[in-house]
Amino acid sequence: MKYDAQDCILVSKKQLTSTVYDFRLKNQHLAEITKPGQFVQVLVPGKTLRRPISVCDVEDDIIRIVFEVRGDGTRIMSEMNVNDKVNIIAPLGRGFDIDKEKKTIFIGGGIGVPPMLYSARQAGKNAVVINGFRNKDAVILSEDFEKYVSRLIITTDDGSCGIHGFVTQPLEDEIHTAEMICACGPLPMLKNIAKMAKEHGVPCYVSLEQRMACGIGACLGCAVAVKRSDNETFFQHVCKDGPVFNAEEVDW
Repeated sequence: MKYDAQDCILVSKKQLTSTVYDFRLKNQHLAEITKPGQFVQVLVPGKTLRRPISVCDVEDDIIRIVFEVRGDGTRIMSEMNVNDKVNIIAPLGRGFDIDKEKKTIFIGGGIGVPPMLYSARQAGKNAVVINGFRNKDAVILSEDFEKYVSRLIITTDDGSCGIHGFVTQPLEDEIHTAEMICACGPLPMLKNIAKMAKEHGVPCYVSLEQRMACGIGACLGCAVAVKRSDNETFFQHVCKDGPVFNAEEVDW
């Protein structure tokens, strides 16, 4: 595959929380070929390495990304203005393969919530979404999810919004009727979800968060251990072979 850097126009910018920003980037060609679970590599002024950001949603000619300021690069990104040109490489990675006819539970944790929006939209009324956050001030995108899915369940670590606890608590109630699970978030959360899915015989696919540099599998910096069919371990790369993996293949 040829990876081309293309300019987008930043047509909308919103600050969702004290550290989370919502960008809408206009580029019709890239929007048409981007799939749920894929990501983009954003060129940041003054930085050599691009920043990988998950695709939150795609609508018409707009790619939507929602990101958290975690360092100097994402801070510079947050200072971009409407009508600025934003250079990205997209779409990258292997995303979720959604079966619209199956009841699917989509689970997001923290900044792993945004990529679940475009994914859950594919299943529509067959989608149940469980999103987990630290507290009520960190909750994002609830209104967006409620437009498209049959049910949205919120959990918070401190109980300040929704269910007091982790995403695995409501999953216990929902998993008995699930035909598939898709999840993105911190590794401990994904590990526990994968364990529950295996115990109940539900296919589970996880989007792994890993530090990336090139985004196309050239630098080999985002390796993850996976298991072969003979149960031996080998390494694949989150940026090219993922970020979505069959949970049973990941060597947790």
